[in-house]
This record gives sequence, structure tokens and C-alpha cells, in this order.
Amino acid sequence: MSSHHLPRRTGLTVLAAAALAAAAVPGAHAAQPKPTPAPNPARTAATLAKQLGGRSAGAYLDRTTHKLVVTVTRDADARTVRAAGAEPRTVARDGTALRAATAQLDKTARVPGTAWYIDPRTDQVVVSVDSTVTGAKLAKVKAAAGKLGSTVRMKQVRGTFRPLISGGDAIYGANVRCSLGFNVHDSSGNAYFITAGHCGNDSSYWTDESGNQLGNTIDSRFPGTDYAIVQYTGGADHPSDVDLYYGGTQPITQAADAYVGESVQRSGSTSGLHDGTVNGLDATVTYQEGTVSGLIDTDVCAEPGDSGGSLFDGTSALGLTSGGSGDCSSGGETFFQPVPPVLSAYGVDVG
Repeated sequence: MSSHHLPRRTGLTVLAAAALAAAAVPGAHAAQPKPTPAPNPARTAATLAKQLGGRSAGAYLDRTTHKLVVTVTRDADARTVRAAGAEPRTVARDGTALRAATAQLDKTARVPGTAWYIDPRTDQVVVSVDSTVTGAKLAKVKAAAGKLGSTVRMKQVRGTFRPLISGGDAIYGANVRCSLGFNVHDSSGNAYFITAGHCGNDSSYWTDESGNQLGNTIDSRFPGTDYAIVQYTGGADHPSDVDLYYGGTQPITQAADAYVGESVQRSGSTSGLHDGTVNGLDATVTYQEGTVSGLIDTDVCAEPGDSGGSLFDGTSALGLTSGGSGDCSSGGETFFQPVPPVLSAYGVDVG
């Protein structure tokens, strides 16, 4: 899918501030204010995940009660969940059973155009197939899913799963255009930005829309994971914020783990600012270029050129846009590389 051309904004400062160098996109909008859920739902979910291990299928934010719900299979674990301030929900399948199902799918159903993640809300593994999965490939996936019975739920998505890279506007590499994710720094104060690995694979250098030098790719990892780091070499300002595409910016002060049901926003150089919800964690998607695992699955739309762009919730950096299907006219399913593992891999931080 080709990307549309946006009116250009001038100013290197705007670009390097995770601004991603584009004017407002009609229809782009900020997330609506939402009631505050249980204190620190991501931290609570992570703590309980360590305590419960494979006995839990995961946690999610209930969209009606705005409470963190944690799935359990034992009464003792339900008491642990309540003590942590969350709501337990007893389910038939634990996390060990669901992860065994994803491992089986990895062996029997991995074809380009497929993706899967554990959905704690339905206590199932959700398998998505895009429009390229037809004929014998579709039969293979259906047969693999069928062997797992009600543990698996299949769905068809519009379009094609692909890394969202394109020629055009924003941060420019060697014949590619991507989006800046987040500005980061090391303990010595050296400045970098992080973006998608499939972008870093395609270019060793990056410039702004005017051809001014931004920096050089230091490391890039794709497939398997999907992230890269670029060291600033030009004179760009690099504050820790994200362009909201209506004249404002969102300060970023920390990185955080996403949680299922979380309301999130995505900023990208093709389609601007859009919002949505986290559907699942530790998702696996198989692009034509290879398989990437450990991703955040969302219903936020994205388009070619948004690759590498910022997924965030308020002041928290959550993810880097990897790829997906659909567009911002019809919607779609989009995957994000979580930020915390990227910061750990490179010894850098936001803020």
C-alpha cells in the first residue's frame, strides 16, 4: 500500500522531538479522558504475573468497571489477587495451557500473514489471518487451530500484515521513510533515538525532511524482534516528548509495560495521532520478511511510514510501531515492539 503525502512542517526541532515531521492529519484525535483504574495497573499486573506464574492466563483492564482483572484457576490465587487490590476471575485454562497452545501453533501454523496472542478476557489464543492466507495455507492454519479446539479463536483481518515502511516524509534513510519513536540517552548523556528494526536494517543514516543530518544507525534487530537505535550526530534538539499533531506535544518521563485493555495513543509520520486499546501481549506475527515475537497487539490503526513511531499512555513510553494490517480509514490491527526491553538492550533511558 502506498502512503499519502502530507503537508510538510519546517523545523528540525519538531522532527527530532519525536515530532515525526508532519502536519495534522484530518480525523486524527486524542484519546478521550478515562477514569483512573486501580493504582498502577501495569505494575500490579507484572507483580501478580511473577507471583502466579503459569497458573494465570493474564490480566486485563475491565472497560466497564475500570478495575484490573486477573485470571486464576485456584482459590488461593484468587485471595492473592484480592490482596493486591485487583479483581480475580476464575477461568478454565491457565497460562501454561495457553502458552502450550501458542507453542504448538508456532510449530504447525506459522505462515506469512498469520498472528496470534493470548487473550485473557476470553481465556483463549486468538489467531488472526490476513487476506493473503488462502487455499492450502488457510487450510493448514485451520487444521492446526482445529486440533486445539475451543482454546483457539480464529479471525480474518482486512489487508495484509506488513512492516509499515514507505518512501515519503519524516525521518529519511536510504530510500526509506519511517517515524522516530522516542528520544533516549545513556548514562553519559549521549543522545539517541529508537525506532523500528526493519527501518534500521534498511539504512545506516537518517536525515530530516530538509536533508539535514540526524544520526547513524548503531544497531538494528529484525526479524525476531523489531527495534533499532540511532545516535544523534547532527545539531537537532531532542527533548523527551511526542508530537500530538494538533500543535501540542506529550512529555515522556518513563517507560512502562502495556497491559490488556489499556487505552493508548500512537503517533506516526503518515497518519498522525490515533488512539485505541491493547488487545494482547507477547503476540507473534509472521510477515513476509520473517517472524517477530513478544509484541503488543492493538486495535490502533497505522499506515506505511508510521513504522518506528511512538505508542504511549500519558507520560509513559510503551512501544514502537512494527507493522499490521488495514489503514486509518477502515481500521486495522497493529503490532508494537515493547520499549522496556529496548532500553535494557542498549543501556539507555527516556526522560
